[in-house]
Amino acid sequence: MDKYLSSFIRQYLRVVLAALTPVVVVTFLSIPFTLEGHPGDERSVHAPVEQHMT
Repeated sequence: MDKYLSSFIRQYLRVVLAALTPVVVVTFLSIPFTLEGHPGDERSVHAPVEQHMT
């Protein structure tokens, strides 16, 4: 592989990972907070009626 192409691919992957990391962190922190628990957890019987998030 060409030296310049290799350098470009590494720089490109760094930018993509730097852009996706905050998105992934916010997603995995906000979904359980919004659902008031993890998606696979059982809900209690006394839980309020679920509402649409929009």
